Amino acid sequence: PGPVAAVPAAPAAQPPTAAQPPIPTTGDDGGSGDGDDPDALGAPDRRRRWPLVVGIVAAVLVVGGAGTAYVLTRDDAGPAAAPPDVVLPSPTASVEPVARPATTAFASALPATVLQYALTASADDAEWLAQGAVEAYTETYGDGGDAEVTVRAGQWATPEEADAVLAGLVAGLPAVPEPTADATASPSAAPGPSVLSTGEVLVDGAATGTVTVLDAGDGSGVAVWRNGTTVFHVVGPAADIANLYAAYPL
Repeated sequence: PGPVAAVPAAPAAQPPTAAQPPIPTTGDDGGSGDGDDPDALGAPDRRRRWPLVVGIVAAVLVVGGAGTAYVLTRDDAGPAAAPPDVVLPSPTASVEPVARPATTAFASALPATVLQYALTASADDAEWLAQGAVEAYTETYGDGGDAEVTVRAGQWATPEEADAVLAGLVAGLPAVPEPTADATASPSAAPGPSVLSTGEVLVDGAATGTVTVLDAGDGSGVAVWRNGTTVFHVVGPAADIANLYAAYPL
């Protein structure tokens, strides 16, 4: 027999392939062609954007609230700081003081000027010397005009003697009237002497005597004090008397 023609082998069976899901189609309105919710396709993106929008709104609210709180509390944070105290320089004498005749240690310690007042006269105080003072002086100070200050300064042997002299000076001060209801309501309704200050005389924090400063009610003021064994009696303008005591060095 003649040659046998080769019979082609049957192709190998291909394994079945999984069915591919249909590709959704969209209509003219952009919705799903298979009837799904038209908003379903973009929902994940919108869900991702929603927390971002919430965060931005919250940040705006926080910043706005902080700004409002600042505006509301800026004027209510407390009273404005008080302006600094202005300290004026102490007045100084415009006239030259005269020379003091006495040259003892006590006399040399007495001031030649006190504030705007300069020494114009100094002499022994005969009355206080008669009361047992070791030394005592009556001195006059002037400002170059009409204002005048008189100072009596004396030194005794002991603090007890000096204290007895001070007690006599305090007893001789103008009587201060008792305050009344009208005087409390209107101080100008009660003219007359008034106590400006009383207390201890302190030297390096230690009490060395007592002081009384008085407005005599007639335009003049009086200050009397003891400092150890020394006693002082100052009469001057009522407006200056407290400062005269504060500026006197002894």
